Amino acid sequence: MTLKDRTVLVIGRGGGIARATTDAVREAGASVVVAGRDPAKLALAYDDPAITAETVDLTDESSIAGLAERLGTVDHVVTTASARARGPVGGLDPDVVELSLRTKALGAILLAKHFANRMPADGSFLLFSGTTAVKPAAGMLAVAATNGAVDAIVRSLAVELAPIRVNAISPGTIDTGAYDALGPEKKQALFAGRSGTNPARRVGTADDVAQAVVFALTNTFLTGVSLGIDGGERLV
Repeated sequence: MTLKDRTVLVIGRGGGIARATTDAVREAGASVVVAGRDPAKLALAYDDPAITAETVDLTDESSIAGLAERLGTVDHVVTTASARARGPVGGLDPDVVELSLRTKALGAILLAKHFANRMPADGSFLLFSGTTAVKPAAGMLAVAATNGAVDAIVRSLAVELAPIRVNAISPGTIDTGAYDALGPEKKQALFAGRSGTNPARRVGTADDVAQAVVFALTNTFLTGVSLGIDGGERLV
């Protein structure tokens, strides 16, 4: 399968992995619709009349249903959206944990609910999980729970929606703006530590992930799988 003349919906922010994904699927020949909570910011980020920017809130079923109604047939749905929920268990805010689960896990279920019946039989959903689902780390409980839920959703939907395919990308440490809040020194130290211990001996890039996205969308024998794009981070 190719992406030529296919429509791909990419949900997420206008930078990092979502941006690299949008660029990669466009280069592969797809028409792209980007969606997020602020379509004006998305339109400004991409600044390309060939890319349609739409509004969607993955915590709101009516918003997802409305997007599906407006778009009609979509060949592939990719969601990179997430909500930050880090911290030790003793200090976790239940509302923050719930937002993480509603955005990344329940949001994925609702996307399947409203888009599957508008998708061709050779279409697919591509969700995003993460290595914390299989490699626990202190302070990452809520993230791990959310990612673990996504992995389970992928397997269940792959069976229920067949022959529509359902997969996930499970990134490790990827050099995007997600780590900027640490500050330059802590970010550099974190990346140096991960580069020194994972088998690939480097951190990933958004382009590494985007290449995997194109593979997952076009390989018609791939379904029910969470692809680890982590340089072997989960192994050590």
